[in-house]
Amino acid sequence: MRLCVQEQHLPGTGMAEKWAVASGWGFTGIELRGKGDHALAARLPELRRARDAGVVMPTVCVEMDHFVGDFDAGRREDAVVQLCSQLDVMAELGGTGVTTPASWGMFSTRLPPFVPPRTPEEDRAVLVDTLGRVAAHAERVGTTLLLEPLNRYEDHMVNRLDQGVAVVDAVGSRALRLTADTYHMNIEETDMVDALHRAAPYLGHVQLSDSNRLEPGAGHLDLAPLLAVLRADGYAGDLAVESRLSGAAAEVLPRAAALVRELW
Repeated sequence: MRLCVQEQHLPGTGMAEKWAVASGWGFTGIELRGKGDHALAARLPELRRARDAGVVMPTVCVEMDHFVGDFDAGRREDAVVQLCSQLDVMAELGGTGVTTPASWGMFSTRLPPFVPPRTPEEDRAVLVDTLGRVAAHAERVGTTLLLEPLNRYEDHMVNRLDQGVAVVDAVGSRALRLTADTYHMNIEETDMVDALHRAAPYLGHVQLSDSNRLEPGAGHLDLAPLLAVLRADGYAGDLAVESRLSGAAAEVLPRAAALVRELW
């Protein structure tokens, strides 16, 4: 099992220094953050040097203010372009994929005005189109697009793993898989273990955080049965701690890494 930590939590002036810290804390990979305006591609010289020095960077988590499910067509198209650029970078680095939600912070049916400007059918058509085009690019360059369901307060389109499965099936590309995030699952799934089991054939990545969005072990989420079902179902992807922190990174992240490894 490869356990990753996101790069923003690691001290250091470059990836080599961050890698030394991550390794010392018990992690075996670094998950990158992918901002817009081709920021990840602009880092390619640095990331190539890091790869050649042995830094393991299997995945990137998109960090933009607009996504492939945006209501605005121009913003959707830019998100498609940005994702394809990030997939190019990960393919060159030998990484496994790029994680994106359908959208983030754009609309919630749980908050006023409650009724989105598109119907569910129109939402689905948009996602099948944009994700399908990005997945086709992922196939061409030999990597994977990873769709992450978000909780009901952050997105109105894809909240649960079964909804993500339906979108993946509708797109029909082997290069489109799911990222399961335990924080969002703890809000949305009736039975988290069953949800992971049912989605097992579609899982490409798993992000770990606790019930309060802090690092594993800082809330009341029982990780043991979740990791057990992943093992039992033969999950072969990475685990990445994607969370806020309850204290200083140097104190809480080594503890979180030790907990995950003990439970795995």
